[in-house]
Amino acid sequence: MRTVHRTCPLCDAVCGLRLTLDGGGRVTSVKGDPLDPFSKGYICPKGASLGRVDDDPDRLQAPMVRRGDEWHEVGWAEAFQAVERGLHGVIEAHGRDALAVYLGNPTFHTMGGILYRGALAQALGTRNVFSASTIDQMPKHVACGHMFGDPLAISVPDLDRTDHLLMLGANPAESNGSLCAAPDFPGRLKALRARGGRLVVVDPRRTRTAALADEHLFVRPGTDALLLFGIVHTLLAEELTSVNLEVAGLADLRRLAADFAPDAVAPVCGVPAGRIAGLARELAAARTAAVYSRIGASTVEFGTAAQWLVDVINVLTGNFDRPGGVMFTRTATMDLGRSGEPWVQGRWHSRVRGLPESLGELPVATLADEIETPGEGQVRALVVVAGNPVLSAPSGDRLERALGELDFMVCVDPYLNETTRHADVILPPPRILQMPHYDFLLLSVTVRNYTRFSPAIHPLEPGRPSEGEIMAKLTLIASGQGADADPGALDEMILGEVIRGATQAPGSPLAGRDPEEVRAGLDGDSGAERMLDLFLRLGSYGLSLAELRANPHGIDLGPLTPRLAELLRTVSGKVELAPPRLAEEAGRLRERLAAPVPEMLLIGRRQLRSLNSWLHNVPGLSGGTNRCTLHAHPDDIARLGLGDRALVTSAAGELEVPVEPNADIMPGVVSLPHGWGHAGTRQSVAAGQPGVNANVLTDAAVVDVPSGNAVFNGVPVTVTPVPAGPVRAPVATGAAR
Repeated sequence: MRTVHRTCPLCDAVCGLRLTLDGGGRVTSVKGDPLDPFSKGYICPKGASLGRVDDDPDRLQAPMVRRGDEWHEVGWAEAFQAVERGLHGVIEAHGRDALAVYLGNPTFHTMGGILYRGALAQALGTRNVFSASTIDQMPKHVACGHMFGDPLAISVPDLDRTDHLLMLGANPAESNGSLCAAPDFPGRLKALRARGGRLVVVDPRRTRTAALADEHLFVRPGTDALLLFGIVHTLLAEELTSVNLEVAGLADLRRLAADFAPDAVAPVCGVPAGRIAGLARELAAARTAAVYSRIGASTVEFGTAAQWLVDVINVLTGNFDRPGGVMFTRTATMDLGRSGEPWVQGRWHSRVRGLPESLGELPVATLADEIETPGEGQVRALVVVAGNPVLSAPSGDRLERALGELDFMVCVDPYLNETTRHADVILPPPRILQMPHYDFLLLSVTVRNYTRFSPAIHPLEPGRPSEGEIMAKLTLIASGQGADADPGALDEMILGEVIRGATQAPGSPLAGRDPEEVRAGLDGDSGAERMLDLFLRLGSYGLSLAELRANPHGIDLGPLTPRLAELLRTVSGKVELAPPRLAEEAGRLRERLAAPVPEMLLIGRRQLRSLNSWLHNVPGLSGGTNRCTLHAHPDDIARLGLGDRALVTSAAGELEVPVEPNADIMPGVVSLPHGWGHAGTRQSVAAGQPGVNANVLTDAAVVDVPSGNAVFNGVPVTVTPVPAGPVRAPVATGAAR
């Protein structure tokens, strides 16, 4: 038996784990690491199942190539040759505009995924870049880009020091947080109240998080921006502001907010006018306060407006970039992905619907359009890395049909699942414990400055490429260098470019150094590890990979400190409170005030032992509350005459689903978790309790306009009883338009 330590890679909380392995290397126990200075021994059911996720017998062990309707295991050389033939066959016949890439959520949770995803997209030479960001978080990036000139300048609530937290559309007691890494989020919320602070949760459901709060307020799905505008209106009308930053657009903001008094927005959002005004007064009066909002208020028709107004309130109340308010993490590595120039959106637009580019990618809501619509630039080949868009993207059934029309598709994925079964080649990455781990993205949104590196626990089998080598190989094939190209050449090229820039940049820790001397001094067993060592040396703390190895439990780098001045990149040099593109949303919101309220609205649902479509194949996480059922209020069940099953119909499609009465959901709202619908795959546990794909009901034609983000919450539906008889198959009614 031996004990090893590792950061959990399964969600956003970056918890430290202590794993016990038997003589054969099998994980026999997973517990929280009590010596981790950030997570302090906390562990959730997902993290406790890491061993079972790692040695899942349904994981693919070798590359798969499809010939006709049959799958065949092949060697790595043959698989890469098949990729080269497929991609370059499309390029030669139709050009690079016929290529597309989709980068799934797990690419943010692995070193290889995040270090090579940009190089791969660049090598493909196409503007058809899609990712899970426009399923989830793009509204936040777009709002920050317009307000601060940097779409990566995402602030997090200073959870451990705030006196008042207003939370909208977030359920961290089950999700463990999102764009806010905070191990034991529930414990931190309890500590907030224990020290005399106040927690208010606004959500259409009384979630596990809402149950921890001082107050829970029901809000009609999709109207969070109206509620927030009501708070802004009150702050300005009652002169409750205490702005302590250089800002632009305050007068414009006051004009925009004039139409959104609490009395005007209350009938639509469902929160009483007096309570909306009260929220504003409480935030203004608190010694320190923070407003935090995530997926529930992001994946809606006015997601960008909601994320904009969240930070507007934090600025107006004097709680932006100050202890106890919302702040920016200072990472141990250099800031990745920042250009230093003011952000520009819409550098190009999608071919079919004209949707704007953001952060170098197009909205996934238009991927099916690009595959289905003939003409120059029609997508005919797709690269998918660690994604399952058939289950995660809107109009998922339509997208699945579109995938069958492609000339070629290659997937990097450990499973034969709902998306990869349409591929021509599947390249499985190594097991989790065979890969080194560093959370580049998540360590940029921690509520305390912190860093930790996890070396690989198991060696790779002979001849088996690492995740980074698979990604590098795909990149080299895409660039035309062929299936036999050495992936190490890409690593050296990336390192060389960064080193040259760092040695020539005034003020850089490596300024004036000999580039070859710097390269020779880098530590690491792979290109990815050497890149990490370089990025650490260029970071604010001057750390190295050797120092992280010497501290296997992680390193506490101290509380958050003000750093907006380092990140602000607007042309004005000020925080833009009413940037023109976001101010346009006020007009759409005014129209929403006059629109009729649908009888029933559909929302998603976070589950404690589930994560998107990842973890439904783990026996220990199945059953219990982790079920694909439709939550409906008992009053709605009685009013609609529902039995054990219901037919849910939207503009996009219809589903027959089991009904589960739940008094914790707002009347007029039903909830169905996403990431389900596993029938017909080689995931034995998931296929045994498949559930339904909620994204048969979400419509790819409806997006949050500024960001192009898909809309999964606040979807108008009708819910009717199902007569006795066989279960009806999912039906698409309008998604093909």
